[in-house]
Amino acid sequence: MKRRIFVALFLISAALCAQIGELSGERMRAHVRFLASDLLEGRGVGTRGGDLATEYIASQFAAVGAKPAGDKGTYFQNFTLVGTEPQASTQLSAISSSGKTTMFRWLDDFVGVTLQQKPEAAFDAEAVFVGHGITAPEFQWDDYKNVNVRGKVVVLFTGEPPSNDPKFFAGPALTYYGRWTYKYEEAARRGAIGAIIIHTTPTASYGWNVVRSGWSKEDVAVKVAPGAQALAFAGWVTQDAGEQIAAALGQKTADLLRMADAKGFQAVPIPLRFRLRTTSKVREIATRNVIAKVEGSDPKLKDEAVIFTAHWDHLGIGEAQNGDKIYNGAVDNATGCGILLEMARAWANLPEKPRRSAIFVSVSAEESGLLGSEYYAQHPVVPTAKTALAINYDAFLPLGRYNDFGAYGAERTTAYPLVQEAAKRLGLKISPDPRPLAGLYYRSDHFMFARVGIPAFSINRGDDLAGRPPGTGAKLFEEYNTQRYHQPSDEYRDDWDFSGLEIYARLGFLIGLDAANIPTPPTWRAGDEFLPASVASGVK
Repeated sequence: MKRRIFVALFLISAALCAQIGELSGERMRAHVRFLASDLLEGRGVGTRGGDLATEYIASQFAAVGAKPAGDKGTYFQNFTLVGTEPQASTQLSAISSSGKTTMFRWLDDFVGVTLQQKPEAAFDAEAVFVGHGITAPEFQWDDYKNVNVRGKVVVLFTGEPPSNDPKFFAGPALTYYGRWTYKYEEAARRGAIGAIIIHTTPTASYGWNVVRSGWSKEDVAVKVAPGAQALAFAGWVTQDAGEQIAAALGQKTADLLRMADAKGFQAVPIPLRFRLRTTSKVREIATRNVIAKVEGSDPKLKDEAVIFTAHWDHLGIGEAQNGDKIYNGAVDNATGCGILLEMARAWANLPEKPRRSAIFVSVSAEESGLLGSEYYAQHPVVPTAKTALAINYDAFLPLGRYNDFGAYGAERTTAYPLVQEAAKRLGLKISPDPRPLAGLYYRSDHFMFARVGIPAFSINRGDDLAGRPPGTGAKLFEEYNTQRYHQPSDEYRDDWDFSGLEIYARLGFLIGLDAANIPTPPTWRAGDEFLPASVASGVK
């Protein structure tokens, strides 16, 4: 297959090669400068600045000849989110079988939110310890085996059973089963009324301060359908609070974690009743994805597509730092939008269109939990079964040309040879995921496409800048991460060098171009966790 792909790539006409080479970093610069300007007020979802950003992106799609692919002949895919902000009056307590009551303190001992999107939620319910809360039949693992948790509170750890075997939970790398989002989803599927994660820094990969700050603010989610199963409370407790829960079983949290990690784990009823009363401010938020299409040339295959994505949203106006309260999001993710718009221009101007169509989606609400990509994946403009590949762009430091790039998760798909050949043509090295235990694959917009079975990955920035000492790119990105990420200082700079973004755009362009032309579209490799979703949706 690799030889066939290699030949196909080098048979691209000179005109097409010229178009790929014309991808311009300076045009990207103009988009980034505008999208990150104070005028757009941080591109918050549901704000004037967000509306300006989406109007700009739609206008740019129109200007380059990419056709509208949203609602009713427009560029916009409209949908409603719901914001639920927990209040400090939220109360959580545990009552032992002897009647002893333990009160947990908001922020200091616990945080959480109702996922029912209601101003008030309450329960008085039995509790069950369910280990890691995982049901994974492909690994012969079921923490819910022989236990009924309907109407009860499940207590669990995030993460997953430790493994060095690639055939058992993918070895050391985290799978989606280890993410806290999965824990709450599975608990809801099982009919639980609440789910409480015992926090430890090793299992979460971050400290309580991260949980406390993130879970005490407004939770934004796609609007829950009437009658849908949703947790009355999804929360976390500190390890110290977890010790009080473990004590009801005569154990410590370390003992519970060892139990959860052991094969053959059986869920254990906890002799406690949890009582919760939470109040929240609830509001509806109107937002939209921006979608454009360039139709393919093949009479039959033009009904199929490759997708390119980048999120347009950032954090809007927030707490002032050094007198600045606009969170501009220049790197995150005006840069990705700049790449997306330039790629759409180049694709629309191809003198000979690829066989499959191309869809360009600037998604909303990534910062709120990949919600725009989640909505698109559930309401695609090209059916999931006819979507060949999804490539995402998010957060690039314009510091010049890199020698390498990441495409974490691409190796899990049969599109990986396309990535390898494109890298070879551009003289780039493919760098491995630097933090496989952190589950980075599950934290960007491509993941929502993978969940429904579409082969998907992000193009990630590299570590090595051309002409600089090895690792300079990684060092400078870490500096950005600690000093400017999600802060008002993530602002556009005139001295930025966009040549590296040009290369990354060409990389994705080549990969997408070949995916749009090859007879058999990519799929997931045998045994991958997303292959069943692909089969179920009829993708492959």
